[in-house]
Amino acid sequence: MDQATVQDLWDFMKENKKWWLLPIVIALIIASFVIIVWVSNPLSPYIYAMF
Repeated sequence: MDQATVQDLWDFMKENKKWWLLPIVIALIIASFVIIVWVSNPLSPYIYAMF
């Protein structure tokens, strides 16, 4: 995400009083970070094979 996209999202939430979107955006950012870390783990193929 570039800075313009983040700024547009922030302006939208501020102008339209859509503060309930903030926890959703934070949860999506955390989930994407966890997925990126999990996929880049070199042990992930072996963990997948165990289950």
